[in-house]
Amino acid sequence: MGSVVALAVRSPRVSRERSLTGAVLIANEDPKKQLPIPDVEIMADAGRTPVRTRSDAAGFFRLTWRGRIWPDETVTIQFRHSDYAPLQITKALSNELLIARLAPSAASGDAESRGPEVSMSNIRVRYSVNSTTTINIGSTAQTLEVVNTGNVPCDGRPPCSPDGKWKAAIGSTSLNAGEGQEFHTVRVSCIAGPCPFTKIEADGSSGGPRIEVSVRAWSDTVVFLVEAEVARTIRSDAIRQAYPSLFGRDMTFTLPATGEGPSIEADVDGAAIVFPLGPSLGLSWASCSVQVARTSTKLYSCTLKPGYRFR
Repeated sequence: MGSVVALAVRSPRVSRERSLTGAVLIANEDPKKQLPIPDVEIMADAGRTPVRTRSDAAGFFRLTWRGRIWPDETVTIQFRHSDYAPLQITKALSNELLIARLAPSAASGDAESRGPEVSMSNIRVRYSVNSTTTINIGSTAQTLEVVNTGNVPCDGRPPCSPDGKWKAAIGSTSLNAGEGQEFHTVRVSCIAGPCPFTKIEADGSSGGPRIEVSVRAWSDTVVFLVEAEVARTIRSDAIRQAYPSLFGRDMTFTLPATGEGPSIEADVDGAAIVFPLGPSLGLSWASCSVQVARTSTKLYSCTLKPGYRFR
């Protein structure tokens, strides 16, 4: 009898790009305190292909392998951040979302427990919002006289009446509202002469800082009145105030898309102090990050540094 040869057949590797997505949060039993952790170094190795990335302001990360990876290959992911204990997760590579929760480092906890803490109380957020106000500052009126003699055949020499029969004249005028001003509610009216034999070619109805009005007349001389309201738009910064949400040592607040220049006001050991947040989100007493939504709304998250506490 011939020998039997057993062959182990392994399914082919997947050649398309594979990725693993997830988020990094603070480990806490209270969901309100599971805030995102930005700038976490994340390293993983699958199929002998190492990849590396960092979490963004929302704690989101994506690890992508462009090599040939087995569909259910085991991957080991390591999470590193100076303020949190390191974490290692080993799992099969799949489409499931991975949520990694990091505990504050022991060094951070010891620092928080040493010495008296500075008390932060009565915390509020100040920011500015660009606003515009349009006010009516008056009106203007101007006459437009279109000189013409009626019953003169056009003979194909424009301008003519709409039916091409009579010789016509076109009169026009322009008005300037002045610097920083514009016209609203433009009205053009015939007030004298044979008005039925006229046509308004341009009435300036769109308004704006400058308007153009023109009239065609194919009988005797007519007089039109051009009227408009004059408005000025004033731009100013309106100051708004909001109160953040406090969860243990964490603070969150949001600003609308139009909010600018946030600063945090707080009573520090009883003294009122203003802390400009600035583009770098630099505070002496907290570490902050910001997430920008699709609507441009901004979510700020801040965690107290050692030596401070909310009261």
